[in-house]
Amino acid sequence: MKRFSSGIVALLILIACFVVVEVLILTGVINPYVQTILSYAGIVVISALGLNLIYGYTGQFSLGHAAFYGIGAYVSALITRAIPNIGFLVLPLGLIGGALSAGVIAFLIGLPILRLKSDYLGIATLGFGMIMNVLFKNSDKVIPVMGGAAGMRGIVKLTTFPWVFFLVVIACIVLRNLIFSGVGRALLSIREDELAAEAVGINTTRYKTLGFVIGCMFAGVAGGLYAHLYTYLNPDNFDFLKSIDVLLIVVIGGMGSISGTVLAGFGWAILLEGLRVVLPSAVQEWRMVVYPLLLIIFMLVRPYGAMGGTEFGFLKPTEYRRG
Repeated sequence: MKRFSSGIVALLILIACFVVVEVLILTGVINPYVQTILSYAGIVVISALGLNLIYGYTGQFSLGHAAFYGIGAYVSALITRAIPNIGFLVLPLGLIGGALSAGVIAFLIGLPILRLKSDYLGIATLGFGMIMNVLFKNSDKVIPVMGGAAGMRGIVKLTTFPWVFFLVVIACIVLRNLIFSGVGRALLSIREDELAAEAVGINTTRYKTLGFVIGCMFAGVAGGLYAHLYTYLNPDNFDFLKSIDVLLIVVIGGMGSISGTVLAGFGWAILLEGLRVVLPSAVQEWRMVVYPLLLIIFMLVRPYGAMGGTEFGFLKPTEYRRG
């Protein structure tokens, strides 16, 4: 009864949070600027959950996550511009297209580079991210509407808080069910000791590729939401530093923790925007120092991150809970 109630309580809390925020939006207490920040925080969480699957659960050090985020953003924007207005289905079609394109490219890239390990894999994914950034900046030579270095404009604003909230919940459920399945146990065994995993018959190349592709599809969905939230895409938003931002969220939240990634993602977005409001304009750029400073403090006092690989009870199957 206690275990059953835990899931019901979590569901009621989610519904209550959504209703409260929606009521505050409808009554004007939460203005459009705050709505945008909340939506952006959710987008960051979805992207970080994808990297957590790749790095936190599978142990693959990737520095090219922003490239897949950008692929999802551009493909989703192109799809929604190309198809006629078909109501609320426009955004899902764009997001599906962005996720699939990110997944297909991740599969093609992953086959050769996922044989590398540790730092070598990180350098290879970094190289891929730099290549994609150059392609984004010169994309107008092939597809003029993408805008190249000047950025892509004229994207329809379709991303709303309910869409982001719904997709964050879906992302958490998908990742939770994946991690506590047979596939998830195989991914965790690869992270702990790849040679031992191979020795017991696990096809490590297959599972590493699967984890990498699914994680990049998360980034594709997040990129699509981002494109239709800000209605403008600049290649600089998908450079190497953006990959580092997501990596820091995963590390601070705790590698291998959905709960930690969600908390760190929302905290990261709200902290940076909160400092933008609080700090004088003359020292605005200094707010970027706060985040790496937090990282240093976390590494000193809590090297395994805020949640340290643990989860809130409702994110675990009943057999993994105590009591």
